[in-house]
Amino acid sequence: MPDAPLILTVSLDTASQNFFNDLRKRHFPPERNYLDAHLTLFHHLPPNEIQITDAIRELAGTRQPLTIQATNVTSIGNGVAYKLESDKLVQIHQQLQSRWQPWLIPQDKQKLWPHITVQNKVDAARAKALKAALEQDFQPFEIVGTGLALWEYLGGPWKLVEVFDFKR
Repeated sequence: MPDAPLILTVSLDTASQNFFNDLRKRHFPPERNYLDAHLTLFHHLPPNEIQITDAIRELAGTRQPLTIQATNVTSIGNGVAYKLESDKLVQIHQQLQSRWQPWLIPQDKQKLWPHITVQNKVDAARAKALKAALEQDFQPFEIVGTGLALWEYLGGPWKLVEVFDFKR
C-alpha cells in the first residue's frame, strides 16, 4: 500500500477524458498542469486502511457505468470548470462517505460538488474570458463514468494505485 494520502476519482469514458484533457492542456497554466482532467470524489483518504480499498472494490463490482450530465460551464474564481450532475454519483459518494466517516477530512465530509476543472490559477479576466467563450456554444452533454480510480497524492503529481471498473 502507498504511504501518501489517497485520492478517489471517477474514471471517464475515453472520448470524455480526451475532451476534458484537451481543454485542460489548452487553458491550464502549463507549469501547473501535471494532472489529467479528473472528477474527484474524495481528496484525502488514509493510505494504509484496507477497508478503503475493500469498499471501493465491492462498490465498483456492483455498479453499472454511470451516465453523468455536464450541465454548464461555471466560474471557480480564478478558473473554469464544467458542472456535472448525476443522482447515482451522489449516491455512491454518500454511501462511501457514510462508510468512511472516521477517516474523512472536513472537505470530504461535505456535500459532493461534481465538476471537472479545465482552468485554474489564472487571473480573473482570463478566467472570465474562457468561461464566456465556452458558454457561447455550450449544450449540455453526457459523459460516462466507467469506474473508480485510486491515486497516491505526491505533493502535486498523482500516481495511479488501482482502477476499479464498474461491471458491464
